[in-house]
Amino acid sequence: MSPDVDPAGRIGASLDVLLAGQHRDGGYVACPTYPTYHYVWLRDGAFCAYALGLHGAHGSAAAFHGFVTRTLLRYQGLFKAVTTPGTDRVPVAQMPPARFTVTGHLEQPDKPQGTGQPADPGNPAGSDQAPWPNFQLDGYGIWLWALAQHVRHGYPLTTEQRHAVALVSQYLQIAGAWNCYDCWEEHGARRHTSTVGAVIAGLAAAAELIGDAAAVTHAQHLRELLLDEHVRAGTFVKHTGDDGIDASLLWLATPFDVIPADDPIMRRTVARIVDELTGPSGGLRRYLGDTFYGGGEWVLLTAWLGTHMAAIGDLAGARQRLDWVASMFTAEGHLPEQSTAHPQAPDMVAPWVMRWGPVATPLLWSHAMHLVLLRSLRDASALR
Repeated sequence: MSPDVDPAGRIGASLDVLLAGQHRDGGYVACPTYPTYHYVWLRDGAFCAYALGLHGAHGSAAAFHGFVTRTLLRYQGLFKAVTTPGTDRVPVAQMPPARFTVTGHLEQPDKPQGTGQPADPGNPAGSDQAPWPNFQLDGYGIWLWALAQHVRHGYPLTTEQRHAVALVSQYLQIAGAWNCYDCWEEHGARRHTSTVGAVIAGLAAAAELIGDAAAVTHAQHLRELLLDEHVRAGTFVKHTGDDGIDASLLWLATPFDVIPADDPIMRRTVARIVDELTGPSGGLRRYLGDTFYGGGEWVLLTAWLGTHMAAIGDLAGARQRLDWVASMFTAEGHLPEQSTAHPQAPDMVAPWVMRWGPVATPLLWSHAMHLVLLRSLRDASALR
């Protein structure tokens, strides 16, 4: 890695955190020091595997994909309950989950609510009886997409992986446009734009991996749905029924390429993200009105914006975001989930700390996106 791309010399720190956070069964724990995150999310883990693959750690990525394959086949009955013709709509509580234990099993049903809005947004410390949302579709699409990236590195699918890909592809073809919780575990009664983008990317990957022609048809249908129902006033919006913006909309162009980066709608969307969600110190917020730990500036999203900027040739903007991410490293070489130095809702920082402790650190997804940004900058710089 060229020193001008990694001036702080932090690549090793992020690699170490990801590899240390991988359980012996192959899954990446979301955060090893934050009890609420002692699970393997398909979404977080897929990006960890992708980032490690970009930096040559293919064995670790292979172990993760093996973990996911075994886990999904263990619970294939959950998928078949959705995809079997003639069955009724499966209750949300019985849908395939977004996360599993580090041993690849279902979590206990008595867990408290997760990272999204509490049942009583003004009293997070007293809302532990609310259910923790676990019906999210984005992780399944992202896993298929990440598996396709892994295969491109020269690791062909196993027979079991082909079965798992078919299982997930069929599931997304049925449920891909359903309302579900978003990537922040909020708004379960909405259809979320970045989630639909992840599903499209997953279906395209399924077509590539196992020649699933039906997946291509469904992906095209969902692209039309995005343009018909998820655009308002010339930009993509957070979800149906809302004019707001969300930083996760970057997914549509980078890295999923569901919408070309130079598409006018996408360009206007990114401009809104930069204008509306950049915090005082230069980091990117999730969305306006966020109150989780006060709604601060997120490391992984700032890295994501930098990655997008590198992809479109704005190397100065990408390096500026890299500098901000580098400034978030602790003395131990760890990156947090977010910085609360400039919260949107200052009175909501302490209640979350009281409830779950300090901000999750190290967050593996933050380190993963740091590595993705470094690789994107290296590749973009090489073209100059």
